[in-house]
Amino acid sequence: MKSVGKYKAELNDILGINLPCTEIYCSVGLIHHIAKRHPDCVEHYSRIPEVIENPDMVGVDPTKPNSVELIKQIGPYLLVAVTLDSKEGYLYVSSMYDQTPDKIKRRLKSGRYIEL
Repeated sequence: MKSVGKYKAELNDILGINLPCTEIYCSVGLIHHIAKRHPDCVEHYSRIPEVIENPDMVGVDPTKPNSVELIKQIGPYLLVAVTLDSKEGYLYVSSMYDQTPDKIKRRLKSGRYIEL
């Protein structure tokens, strides 16, 4: 696993959550997951640290406790999902998705995403 950034404390305040402000790690298998499940995102894989460092929006998936969604417009809107491994106590990138402008608008309107 390699470090791809650090989780910022201000995101907890913005989102009303309590994730540890530690390094975020990426496993070697993540690129294979993205290639299989989200092939349109493979070309943006190297930009994960950029999304983590300077997201345009943040959100929380209500079905996934102990996680956060970091979104940045890099051509398409890219979402980097960061999850807490509750057994080991570390944050890791669990997936990466592209988001359509319509989905972004809906989630901003519903309050699921917050612009930074």
